Amino acid sequence: MDLTQIMFDIFGPYGAAGVVLLVFLAFLIDATVFPFLPEIFIILGFSYDPTPGFAVVLLLAAIVAECLGNTILYTIVEKYGLPKRLRNAMEKYVDFLIVSDERMMLVNRIAPMIPYSGAFISVIESWTLRRALFYVVIGCILKYGLVLSMSAFFYSYFNSSTAQWLMIALVLTILAVSFVASYIRKKRTFDEQV
Repeated sequence: MDLTQIMFDIFGPYGAAGVVLLVFLAFLIDATVFPFLPEIFIILGFSYDPTPGFAVVLLLAAIVAECLGNTILYTIVEKYGLPKRLRNAMEKYVDFLIVSDERMMLVNRIAPMIPYSGAFISVIESWTLRRALFYVVIGCILKYGLVLSMSAFFYSYFNSSTAQWLMIALVLTILAVSFVASYIRKKRTFDEQV
C-alpha cells in the first residue's frame, strides 16, 4: 500500500475537504512542530483532484496553515519567552545569514535555513510579524504555486501514478539541492565572519 492510498483511506471518506484538511495539517505541523515535508503532502493532495481549481484551494490551505503556524509560535514565544542564551544564539545566527530582515522568510521557502521561523520572528527585535507573514505568503505562492503548476504539467503528460512519483522525485531533489546550498552558504558566511 503506498502513501497516497494510506492518505486517501484516512482522509478520502471526507472527500476533497478531507484532503484539504490533511494538507493544512501537514503545513501547520511543519510550521509549528518539526519539518514535515509539506511539499510531498501538497503533491499527494493534488493527485486527489488534479485540476486548477483544486490546486488553488490547496495553495490557500498551505498559506493559511503557514501563517497560522508562524503566528502560533510567535505568540508562544512572545508570551513565555525563551532563555537568554538561546535568544542570543538565534540573533547571532540571523546576523550572519544572507538576508537578516523579514525577507529571510521568503528565502526560507526556497532554502530552508530557519526552522521554527515564528520563534525567530518574535526574538529578532527588528522584525515585525506582519511584514514576516507578508513574505511567508509571497514565498508560499511562489514555491507551492510552482510545485502545483509542475504537477499539473506532469499530470497532463503522464498517467497519475507516474506524474505523482516524478513530482515527488523532483521535490526531493530540489530539497536536497536547497539543503546543500544552504549548508554551503552558511559555511561561507561563517568563514567570512571568522
